[in-house]
Amino acid sequence: MLTRTPERTLTDQLAERFAERIRARLLPAGARLPSVRECARQQGVSPHTVVAAYDKLLAQGLVHAQRQRGFFVRDLGQKTPSAVENKAHPAINSGIAAGSLQGAMGAAGSRINATALIRGMFHQPSAHPQPGAGVLPMAWLQEARFLPAAVRRVAASGALDQGSFSYGEPMGDAGLRAALARRLAQLQIAAAPEQIITTMGATQALDIVSRALLKAGDPVLVEEPGWSVEFARLEALGMRVLPVPRGPDGPDLAVMARLCELHAPRLFVSVSVLHNPTGYSLSPASAHRILQLAQQHDFFIAEDDTYGHIAPEHATRLSALDGLQRTIYVSGFAKILAPNWRIGYLAAPAQLVERLLDTKLLSTLTTPSLLEKALALCIEQGQLRRHGERIRQRLAQARARSVQLALGADCRFAAEPAGMFGWVDTGVDTDVLAQRMLDAGYLIAPGSLFHATREPRTLMRINFGTAQDAHFWKALRAFR
Repeated sequence: MLTRTPERTLTDQLAERFAERIRARLLPAGARLPSVRECARQQGVSPHTVVAAYDKLLAQGLVHAQRQRGFFVRDLGQKTPSAVENKAHPAINSGIAAGSLQGAMGAAGSRINATALIRGMFHQPSAHPQPGAGVLPMAWLQEARFLPAAVRRVAASGALDQGSFSYGEPMGDAGLRAALARRLAQLQIAAAPEQIITTMGATQALDIVSRALLKAGDPVLVEEPGWSVEFARLEALGMRVLPVPRGPDGPDLAVMARLCELHAPRLFVSVSVLHNPTGYSLSPASAHRILQLAQQHDFFIAEDDTYGHIAPEHATRLSALDGLQRTIYVSGFAKILAPNWRIGYLAAPAQLVERLLDTKLLSTLTTPSLLEKALALCIEQGQLRRHGERIRQRLAQARARSVQLALGADCRFAAEPAGMFGWVDTGVDTDVLAQRMLDAGYLIAPGSLFHATREPRTLMRINFGTAQDAHFWKALRAFR
């Protein structure tokens, strides 16, 4: 709660709290601030204090007022509104800001959602475990003691000088690509080392695919809910994003078929196994039909298997069924190993490799060979496999406890709990809930972040590895 001090008034403290969240994108563009009366109740201050704080935010160009609707966060990329737009707004004079978030947002694009999601990844509001985080607990990842040893061993071999003073191999370290080819064979995906290109994480691999295969205006199928960073990236490249509802067995095939007939998409981006945020995995029947549609309508499929290291090897993967004919397999090691190493890769049809490699070279030239050689060593010695097994065991235990706590907080799961993330229905608007939880020092991921348009939703994504804090669920239940 805000506390009056000789140095800082309550008005200044409240204005600074909102300003910090707006600049960090934790309050994204278009979000509505609480009404004056509601904010006063939440923060334990007078309505006059809230009015004065909102007036400061208006003067700083961080929010704008809409008649009879309330105060809304400005898009900081746009010009500052004029004084005429902000002066003497009835909501300020009356001390009441009412209205509909959906009406204010309209058709807000997914770039806003993605910015909020990414900024949240780097924001630590307190020392508490953060259920909205996108990575596993640091303590779990630090159990991979073999990583520093592998780096030292590679550096001692003379690879440090060689890797530091030359650009390295354009496609990536040959040893790592050979190790990845053997790893893919275990997943029944036949890919020669010559079909594999290393990247700066799975995110760059997806970016390379879209830049190489698409041009501005091309329609692209995406799953919804889904990773809003991908929605935003495609929109930023000028693509037309076509959301397809994602269910337990895969995308809604009827909707997908209809979109194919109407728009002739060039690409479908899919998370087949342990989908983010639902945890769903693709069924064989759905996979077969998707490949039929790809053949019939002549589009490629980018299969994002980011969570493959914590998934069963027998899970259905489009790339295994298709034999890398129309599929491009994408994965990385950030989730399971070392987020800051930024090592990812793609495996592609032979006829696309040169085009994809040219795109990689135009963006980053090559990738860091020292870390790639160290990772290859960890894979070859079986250390990565054993580490993955330990992570799966810990995640299963954490998932069981998190589910118990969520149900005890009167929440329910909109999807059967699986993998790293849970898709939880809170019963209240999670955009509003997220701001209240920030007051308590917790970062959550509202459901609106995972949709192409930002509308109020009652869902939120939790990370099972960081959602075992009983105090978090107690606070969430109280705010609900």
